[in-house]
Amino acid sequence: MGRKILFITTDQQRYDALGCNGGKVARTPVVDRWAAEGIRYTRAHAQSVVCMPARATMSTGQHVRTHGVWMNGVPLPADAPSVARHLHESAGYRTALFGKAHFEPFLDPQRRFYENRMATLGETGPHRGFERMELAAHTGRGGLLHYPVWLAKTHPDAAAGFYPILKIPSLEQNAAGGGDTGAIQVQHNPIARSLYHTDWVADRAIAWLDSLPADADWFCWVSFPDPHHPWDPPQSEIHRHRWQDEALPANWPATRADAVALLRDKPKHWLDWYEGRLVTNFEAPPDFVPASVTADQLREINALTHVENELIDEVCGRVWAAVARRGWGDDTDVIFTTDHGELQGDYGLLFKGPYHVDSLMRLPFIWRPATSAGVAPATVDHPVGQIDLAPTFCAIAGLEAPQWMQSRALPTSPAQADAQRRERIITEWDSEFKGITMHLRTIYRDGLVCTVYEQSTLYPGDGSVGELYDCRHDPLQRRNLWTDPAWQARKKDLIADLYDHLPPARSPRLEAVASV
Repeated sequence: MGRKILFITTDQQRYDALGCNGGKVARTPVVDRWAAEGIRYTRAHAQSVVCMPARATMSTGQHVRTHGVWMNGVPLPADAPSVARHLHESAGYRTALFGKAHFEPFLDPQRRFYENRMATLGETGPHRGFERMELAAHTGRGGLLHYPVWLAKTHPDAAAGFYPILKIPSLEQNAAGGGDTGAIQVQHNPIARSLYHTDWVADRAIAWLDSLPADADWFCWVSFPDPHHPWDPPQSEIHRHRWQDEALPANWPATRADAVALLRDKPKHWLDWYEGRLVTNFEAPPDFVPASVTADQLREINALTHVENELIDEVCGRVWAAVARRGWGDDTDVIFTTDHGELQGDYGLLFKGPYHVDSLMRLPFIWRPATSAGVAPATVDHPVGQIDLAPTFCAIAGLEAPQWMQSRALPTSPAQADAQRRERIITEWDSEFKGITMHLRTIYRDGLVCTVYEQSTLYPGDGSVGELYDCRHDPLQRRNLWTDPAWQARKKDLIADLYDHLPPARSPRLEAVASV
C-alpha cells in the first residue's frame, strides 16, 4: 500500500514568487511551510518553457522529443504513457485532475479533443488515466471547459468581468490594456472571490477528496490556471498589494537605452521582439511591443501577480485542511511546482517564448514527503526537473518506474543527489509561427546555462549563435559568454554533454493542429 499523493501545479509562476525562494512580496506561508518540512529544490528546470510540452513531460516522465509535444497546439497522443494510468492500473490508486490540463489544444472550435467536449457532454472522464477531470483555464468567458460552463449556468453575469483573452474572429491574443495604468491584459474583475477559478479548482478537489473512502490510495492533481496572464484576479483582493508601492525588478532596464544595450549582447530575436520588429511565437499578443511597457504598468502587472500567488497559497491551505480532516495528513506526500516561469519585466520583457534564462526555466519545486516516510527536511541544489516527477510518484506509490519513463525519482538529500550523479538538466524549445521557426537546446550544468541555436528561419545553425551564462557570477544572466575566448573550451564540453544526453527525436514528428 502506497502513500497518498497531492500534486499541486500553478501556471507560469516564477521561482522567486515564493517566500521560501526569496520572494519578498507575496505571502505564501502554506507552501513555505511545506518547504520547511520537506525538500526544496533550488535548481529545478522546466523541460520546455511553454505549457503543453511541459505538462506532457510531467504526465509521461519523458523528454519533449520523446513524447512528441514539441510546441503548444500539438496534442499529446491519446495512447501516450500516463503516470495517472499507471498508478490507477498497477496500484489501484483513485485518480483525478482539477483545473488546467492542457494536454490537448485550447483553440478547438470544432471540439475535436475530448478535453474540450467533456463539459458540454456533462462528462468528467475517465481520460488519460484520470477517473475524474473537471477543467478550467484562464477565463470564465465562453469556452468549453467545466469552469466557464458552470459559471454560465450558476452566475451568468460573472463571466463578463474577465479579460477577453482572444480577439474574435481572428483568435489572436488581445493586446488591449486596462486597470489603473492601461497595462496589457490587465482588467479589474468584479467577480466574487468565491467564484474565481482559483477557489473553484480547490472546491472541486475538496469535494472529490471528501467522496473517497477512508482507506483509498489516491493521486490528486490540483492545477491552478494562475498566475498566467491575463492579470484579472477578483477586484475585492487587489488592495493586498498597491501597485504604486511595487518595487521594480532587479533585471528591469531603467531606460530604453539600457534595454537595448543589454539585449544587443543576446541573439537578435531578443532585441527584435523588444522593439516590435518580430514576434516569434503565439505566447504574446502579436500587436504587443515590449518597449512600450511603462514602469507603472509593470508595477501594476506584478502587484496583481502577487495577489494571484497569495490566493493560490490560501486555497492550498484549504485543500490541505481537507486532507487533514480526513485523517490523511501523516500519510500524504505533497509536491508543488509550476509548468514554467514568466519574464515579468526581466530584460524589459513580459510573457514567455524562446528565451532560456532563469525567468522562464527555473521552477519553484517543493516535495513535502508524508510524515510516515521519515524523510528529513533538506535543500537540494543539484539540477532536477519535471521529467523526475512521474518516477517520483511511482516511488511514493511503491512501484518501480516503468521503462518508458526517462528519469528517476527525485533525490531527498544532497548526498542522495550526489550518489545519483545529478549533474545536468535539459530544456528544449521548438516552434513555428507565421513562417518563423525556432529550435533551442539548453543544458544546465555546474552553474552554467548553455543554449545551442539549431538551424531555423532566423539562425544558420552553424554554431555561430548561442548563449552561455555563468549563473554563479552573473545570476541575472546579463553577460553572454558565447563568443568569449576564455570560455570556448567549457562551451565545447557543455555542448558535447548536451547532445550525449538528448534522446532521439520522435519520428515522424507530431502535427501542430492549433496555436495553443
